[in-house]
Amino acid sequence: MTAEPVIDQQQSRATAKVPATVRASLSPSRAADFKTCPLLYRFRSIDRLPERPNVEQVRGTLVHAVLERLFDLPAAGRTPEAAGDLVAPQWDRLVAEQPELAALFDAGDPDSTAEFLRSAAGLLEGYFAVEDPRRLEPAEREALISAVVDDELLIRGYLDRLDVAPDGALRVVDYKTGGAPREAFEARALFQLKFYALVLWRTRGVVPRVLRLLYLKDAEVCDYTPDAEELARFERTVVALWQAIEAATARQDFRPRPSRLCDWCNHRALCPSFGGTPPPFPAAAADPLVDARSRPSPPGADE
Repeated sequence: MTAEPVIDQQQSRATAKVPATVRASLSPSRAADFKTCPLLYRFRSIDRLPERPNVEQVRGTLVHAVLERLFDLPAAGRTPEAAGDLVAPQWDRLVAEQPELAALFDAGDPDSTAEFLRSAAGLLEGYFAVEDPRRLEPAEREALISAVVDDELLIRGYLDRLDVAPDGALRVVDYKTGGAPREAFEARALFQLKFYALVLWRTRGVVPRVLRLLYLKDAEVCDYTPDAEELARFERTVVALWQAIEAATARQDFRPRPSRLCDWCNHRALCPSFGGTPPPFPAAAADPLVDARSRPSPPGADE
């Protein structure tokens, strides 16, 4: 396997310099979709069916936004009170950018929005229980990182936070606003972080020392230490996964894989496992270099 570095600063896909040999792109969220349920991957990445975010996802997005802005403050000012003061302004900003978010709450019941904001502030208390941001200076926040593997596949994703130690060691940090998961769900979260670790290894030549999941609801920390051999195996897994996606696309055959996650699926009514019928397969294939969303995964979407 070979890999080429791709610009890894915050920038749009339009300005990213992608080698001419690249034929497709894959984010950790879409890769996890295919692993979880091939039909879900099709609905999101090929059919591009719209999805209405739920309250939990939007709460995650809001908390991520507050934590990103918190590090704009001087170190001494990164207090729980300062974080709480950021909740309402960040919510106003999100609604201004995405007016449809306001529809999640009854316009005639202002208490519902107020309770939502209080619940977001409560998650921030969980953050301060596991970290002291006054002692941290992140190298990157909400940063797009990407690399080319196997000469043809662009892998990319947005890091919540990257910390760089004085000796150059890397720590990838991901905020989770849901509760600490059972083993199967934790594996999905670690899959996402290994994806980021692979990109960093291939672009910077450094294997991250720590992959850290911060579960804010339960104030728990999950640390994982990868090594180069493991990331090389993971790279082969990612390439094989994309090859399986390409084969399914060629056959127009994306089969459902029912699980407990179906209870939260936006597209259950279209799933054959529940008596539904998927839409006709698109006559024009989606651009394989464009993800199903402008961002590979909105913050909080995987909670």
